[in-house]
Amino acid sequence: MKRVLGIILGGGAGTRLYPLTKLRAKPAVPLGSKYRLIDIPVSNCINSEIFKIYVLTQFNSASLNRHLNRSYNFSGFREGFVEVLAAQQTKENTGWFQGTADAVRQYLSLLQEWDIDEYIILSGDHLYRMDYSKFVRRHRETKADITLSVVPIDAKRASSFGVMKINDQGRVVDFYEKPKGEALQGMQVDTTILGLNPEQAKEQPYIASMGIYVFKKEVLINLLEQNLEQTDFGKEIIPDAAKDYNVQAYLFKDYWEDIGTIEAFYEANLALTQQPQPPFSFYDETAPIYTRSRYLPPTKLLNCQVTESMIGAGCILKECQIHHSVLGIRTRIEAECTIEDTLIMGADFYEPFAERTSGLQGGQVPVGIGAGTTIRRAIIDKNARIGRNVQIINKDRIEEAQREDEGFYIRNGIIVVIKNVTIADNTII
Repeated sequence: MKRVLGIILGGGAGTRLYPLTKLRAKPAVPLGSKYRLIDIPVSNCINSEIFKIYVLTQFNSASLNRHLNRSYNFSGFREGFVEVLAAQQTKENTGWFQGTADAVRQYLSLLQEWDIDEYIILSGDHLYRMDYSKFVRRHRETKADITLSVVPIDAKRASSFGVMKINDQGRVVDFYEKPKGEALQGMQVDTTILGLNPEQAKEQPYIASMGIYVFKKEVLINLLEQNLEQTDFGKEIIPDAAKDYNVQAYLFKDYWEDIGTIEAFYEANLALTQQPQPPFSFYDETAPIYTRSRYLPPTKLLNCQVTESMIGAGCILKECQIHHSVLGIRTRIEAECTIEDTLIMGADFYEPFAERTSGLQGGQVPVGIGAGTTIRRAIIDKNARIGRNVQIINKDRIEEAQREDEGFYIRNGIIVVIKNVTIADNTII
């Protein structure tokens, strides 16, 4: 794997994850109480012994850059790095990244300097655990120019992905990005060729791209230099390449979730609490997910009832009820609170005791969840100040709402409280 260079694409604005992406890049969104989305592909690379990794981004990249610098410092005895490449203006390119392919093209001169055989191009907003060495090995065995990692998928989700047809040798013969209607119907295949039984093949008659590619070095360079008007891998580069190049499909059989929307992000986080076996687990010692070491104190629970939940380090919970929820680092919950089906991202700092006390006496709302508050089916972003006796319960069962001036959005019926906002005492949402 020393001959492979990793490229993680994190340049999108993350509009489907807004307001979680209001103040941060999409790959920097917190995940699973202590991680961030970017930790997934970076950890997969490290566990696959791919140690040269670039992350391409352009929106709100400061927190992402800070996280990577604090999390991934390789020793001087190993030629490895995790480095952010932010959009920049040059004589050749004076604008922003125009798409996934354009982002790589703008840094092609830097990427060409490495003496490697393949580039592995990854997405920064997926949840999965994958050994990329098997992926690269399959690419080499089939003498492919490009290899796509694929999963079988049902009709409901197929229109959100690039779908393809393959022949008996696994070669991609047709590729269509996010087809709709008749175009979607025309991309149905017999997925028993991927090893599914007839019943599974009937339920999942499409082959979807995971947005993960392995390119031969010279093939990627040629495609990007010869097709300057093409700016996206899924919509343009890959479909055109399938006509003239050996494009192979590699079947991934394990859990994979694209968590690019609020609903998918919420469901993927709460699924981590499932027992006895969640669909994705952070408890695999053979392939750990790495993140920043924070050296936080243990979590303190004072007479609490906690069921089916994950709680990060450094939390303080007092006489509250927590059910089917994920609590991030430094979360503070006061007495007589009820938290259900909720993701709380925690805080970036502790408020000193004297400051909290004087603030409460002065009518201010401290960081955390105030006494007597009830929260159901919600995402509470970092450093939120939720007052006492607040009800965040979507009382009117609204599916979509934009209340940024009031500090929250509603997406698919899920209330999202924005980072750093204050919700006053006795508020009902």
